[in-house]
Amino acid sequence: MGDRTTLFETGRIEQPSPWEEPRDETAEAADEAAEELRRRLAAEAGDVEAMSVLGAMLLRRGDLAEAEPHLRAATAAGDRAAANNLGVLLFQRGYPEEAAGWWRIAAVAGSAPAAHALGRHHRERGDEPAAEYWLRQSAEQDHALGAYALADLLEHRGDAAGAERWTRAAAERGHREAAYRLARMLDRKAARETGDDTVPLAEEAEQWYRQAAARGHRRAALHLGAILERRGDLKEAGRWYLTSAKDGEARAACALGFLLRDAGDTENAAVWWLRAAQDGDGNAANALGALHAERGETQTAERWYRAAMDAGDVNGAYNLGLLCAEQGRTVPAEQWYRRAAYAGHREAANALAILLLTAGDEKGAEPWFSKAAEAGSVDAAFNLGILHAGRGEETAALRWYERAAGAGHTEAALQVGMARLRDGDEGEAERFLRCAAGGGSPEAAYRLATVLDARRPPEPAHELGEPVNRRSECEEWYERAALQGHRRAQVRVGMLAAARGDVVEAARWYREAAEAGSRNGAFNLGLLLAREGSEPEAAVWWARAANAGHGRAALRLALVYARRGELAEGQSWADRAAALGPPAVTERAIRLRDALREELSA
Repeated sequence: MGDRTTLFETGRIEQPSPWEEPRDETAEAADEAAEELRRRLAAEAGDVEAMSVLGAMLLRRGDLAEAEPHLRAATAAGDRAAANNLGVLLFQRGYPEEAAGWWRIAAVAGSAPAAHALGRHHRERGDEPAAEYWLRQSAEQDHALGAYALADLLEHRGDAAGAERWTRAAAERGHREAAYRLARMLDRKAARETGDDTVPLAEEAEQWYRQAAARGHRRAALHLGAILERRGDLKEAGRWYLTSAKDGEARAACALGFLLRDAGDTENAAVWWLRAAQDGDGNAANALGALHAERGETQTAERWYRAAMDAGDVNGAYNLGLLCAEQGRTVPAEQWYRRAAYAGHREAANALAILLLTAGDEKGAEPWFSKAAEAGSVDAAFNLGILHAGRGEETAALRWYERAAGAGHTEAALQVGMARLRDGDEGEAERFLRCAAGGGSPEAAYRLATVLDARRPPEPAHELGEPVNRRSECEEWYERAALQGHRRAQVRVGMLAAARGDVVEAARWYREAAEAGSRNGAFNLGLLLAREGSEPEAAVWWARAANAGHGRAALRLALVYARRGELAEGQSWADRAAALGPPAVTERAIRLRDALREELSA
């Protein structure tokens, strides 16, 4: 509803219709009693205007019995404001038909509030043509409530253009509900349209939200806060959320709680969530449940999740499922997941499918994965890809991976990229690998680097014959993967550093890879240390690599021990190298082993 409108016609206060909202009275007459006495004396002397104003004063105060004779007397004398107010009085007494008669008299005489009241009267009785006629009479006289009521009627009929025109007219005349509804219309129009013209629509919507919010419209304050929060203006967003929440808007209290939580103030966040949850906001109840779950207060968390569910928020059932699953209570977890999944919760359907798959029920899991994926769950689409890949159904798996990748799933993009590499489609592979690498996948960054590395031209020679080592894009991707702990990328970054002559950097990356379990990293670190004259330390790393199955490292150790004269140890490592391979290493290891055996038997 909008603000109450008070009209002044030749100094006489015209009482609003029964459908008008009362406005906040910020200032009363300095001496209302004296004013009333003055009007009474004038009315007794036959002053028609005084009769009308006195009747309006008494009506506003609720003194209907005393107001009626004054209003009737003024009406009989032709005062249209009194006729409108007499209609209001009779309506309040329960005589709507008689009230409509007096409103008609006032409306015909040009009273915009009476025309509005008469239009509302006809609409309530289902006479829309008559309602539209009188509401237009009121709206065209710049009556805000008439314009708003006409807009509401036209919107009900599906006349969007007419509804927007008269909603705008009411908003421009200060009607706060009209300002809010106009903002919502512009918001929806911006959402439907695409292109640069949506920016002005959104900006205008924000202006109307501001006007309505400034007049105390709590939902407008909520929407304004959301706009500002999306923009990153959190301080002002918080102010509007607070204004709306204090006026009783539960959603604003919930949003304010999330702002406070994100700022690290969980205690005050909980206060506002509690307020919103007690007012029936399911999202706030879920937030309280999550807060208590994080603190290990599972019983309290469960109580709030149930409260969310009772408030109609299906996330409550899903969160109950998660809580039970974390506690190892798979039976109730499945029950809650099912409840949420049947209600259309896609992530609950995915979680239910995972639960069933873990229990070995692949047949029961697949339909839930499909249902979740069709509803838009990216994780479910990826899981379907894994399911089909496990059966060897590569085409079906790729289809689901592509669907998940198209929605931004990093691991799915990696799987598609690798599939394209296997097919020889390097261009498409690179595109998907870039998506996955950009999404933070170290494996994708490494594989992208190998693709770029393979097509990198040889480094141009320096004019003095020294190579020119420029940092390439592939090296950047190798390093990104290496920084995320990818062992093969760490080894490759070390190799590139060694090629530049940066021994310290190379050793750092080789050591990091080796300590994480990379046998190639350990072997290369050993080579680097040996070249630097630290053969004993190199042998330690070669031993680690050889014990992890690195044939060349075992061969190096055999040579080290042979040079030291420790022939039996050398023969043992040569045997190990021959077994590990590859063929070239095996061949050399056998020759060395045989030579050491002859030496030992000599």
